[in-house]
Amino acid sequence: MVHQHTILDWLGQHVFIALDVHKRSWVVAIVTEQTDFKTFTQPPEVRLLVSYLHRHFPGATYHCVYEAGYCGYWICEQLRAHGIDCIVINPADVPTTDKEKKHKTNKVDARKLARSLRNGELVPLYLPSRVALEDRTLVRSRQMFVSKQTRSKNQIKALLSFYGITLPEDMTDRYWSRRYIAWLESLSLQSPSGTMTLKTLLEELAHLRKSILGTTRAICLLARTETYASNVAYLTTISGISTLVAMILLTEIITLDRFHSLDHLACFVGLVPGERSSGDERTMTGMTERKNRHLRWILTECAWVAIRYDESLALDFNTLCRRMPKNQAIVRIARKILNRVRFVLKHQQPCIVLKAA
Repeated sequence: MVHQHTILDWLGQHVFIALDVHKRSWVVAIVTEQTDFKTFTQPPEVRLLVSYLHRHFPGATYHCVYEAGYCGYWICEQLRAHGIDCIVINPADVPTTDKEKKHKTNKVDARKLARSLRNGELVPLYLPSRVALEDRTLVRSRQMFVSKQTRSKNQIKALLSFYGITLPEDMTDRYWSRRYIAWLESLSLQSPSGTMTLKTLLEELAHLRKSILGTTRAICLLARTETYASNVAYLTTISGISTLVAMILLTEIITLDRFHSLDHLACFVGLVPGERSSGDERTMTGMTERKNRHLRWILTECAWVAIRYDESLALDFNTLCRRMPKNQAIVRIARKILNRVRFVLKHQQPCIVLKAA
């Protein structure tokens, strides 16, 4: 009996791998330069995928892709550490046929990604360093706690309104002062159940206030480090931008090198109009739905503050309000503030607004 033993050598050839990532499993689609090779399911472990590739495609150049989602960028980092060229993409930017929309499965999604990667149709997301990502997580956690605090306050107000409990005439719930919170803590409802509910809500609020204070202090300390100190100093010379806002901007943008123009940066933030045009018809649809929700929100809030202190922005706002609603005019002001942000970061100098004599 003759035994044939073939030595595989994929040197100089390219293999394209797409992952449909889930918590308990990965669907892997592999295609070569000319053929669709195989689609299979494996446990969610990088080492198993790397072992499979080295076993079946030794010597090949590997290219991998998966969609951004709950799992972050750690898969990409580990694959790159094993010498595999890996990118992460926006799920909304994957070319999709009508058939793939109507018959959507994990295997279909993985094969679609693999073919798009082979055809060069995918635009990778910018991947920050692990340290930059963790700094961003700290800043975002404060925003999360603030949102939870607002919800907690609304729940307490709703409870008081439901049972017809009114505030004393000499007290307001606008600022949630120590005196107001002490009054809330002194309240007793008609049953132990109601009193316990109010007490639990107040304890949750106290915990959130403590978390906000802790993260705020940590962010302020981070702003004084060598990585951020100079840029924070430049950004805070812009009207409407505080240290916390500057840290939101810096941790979301990371570096201006990823944006080739102001328009590119504005597209990332979401301060550009949407458009639906066909033939000679051109329809603008207001602000685009594609955005960085953290940046667009905070720049709009900064714009409302800036028009109260910056004479040139106030003049621009008043002029714009003559021909459009205020909520549209403020978006233009936010775009101007973004322009100033880009200028001070690019030229590493403070913002100086010249005033008329």
